Amino acid sequence: MANFVIEPHFRLHEWVAEELGFFKDEGLDYEFHEKVRSSDGAIHKTDEKVGAYQSIEEGRGSTVSCACHWTVNVAASTGHTQIFADAYSVAPSGIFVPADSEVKTAEDLAGVPISVGFQSGSHYSTIQTLERFLDADDINLSFHDGMLFNRMELLIDGTVPAASLFSGPYYFAEQLGFRKIVDTTFMIAANIKPDTDPEDIRKYYAALKKAQIEIDLRPELYTHYYTNEFPERFHDRMDTRRWGPGERIVFEDYSKETYEKSFEWIAEHEIFAEGEMGHGDYEKAIFTLSP
Repeated sequence: MANFVIEPHFRLHEWVAEELGFFKDEGLDYEFHEKVRSSDGAIHKTDEKVGAYQSIEEGRGSTVSCACHWTVNVAASTGHTQIFADAYSVAPSGIFVPADSEVKTAEDLAGVPISVGFQSGSHYSTIQTLERFLDADDINLSFHDGMLFNRMELLIDGTVPAASLFSGPYYFAEQLGFRKIVDTTFMIAANIKPDTDPEDIRKYYAALKKAQIEIDLRPELYTHYYTNEFPERFHDRMDTRRWGPGERIVFEDYSKETYEKSFEWIAEHEIFAEGEMGHGDYEKAIFTLSP
């Protein structure tokens, strides 16, 4: 049984690298598991205060996993993981409302419950975006609607008035005619399990770099992979031919300056309680292949 476990995370890259044999070409000994898809989306129904940070704290199944850079920074600073410092990614994201909603502008979101994931990318990015438009007291985040696919379902079913969505749910909401009120695109960082062989990480990212080029060149060949991670109830309504490439991996350093700016922003906004953010030392937090 291979020690390196690959699990897709709402993006196309791992699917493409698997389809085109890039992991094998790099000589990576691995297992490929897809754990997101659920016929009822139950995997995304969580308690109110369970989000990306808590899943890292508990321990994820894959050797490399992804979350918003804010959460990965704190998780690495508290010793639960390490940040991969040789690349990061950017995920298109937005706050969506029904087409017939009275909410037309970002200012109209004052006091409106916005479904987000607790200490997840949607949590931070919604605040970061809306504080340009609203006072802090007018930003009303709802954490009890679960993670990405569950809050998408609640929005589609008319149960919630607004939700922050990214990746496939972002494109599906667009397809169905939901209105994007404001863009909340955010950075994603990779977190590495302790004691992972650096050579395996090098092989993994070499394969993902090849996959990124293929996605850039012919995205329409690969958007069908979004279906693999969607609840089955939506499959007959999805037209992934209309969807975009989604998250893009940037093969540049996640720098000390970026880490420190992010850490300062989290502290200023009191996302974590005092004393819960760890040491804040970039050098202790990172995993890098650089000399």
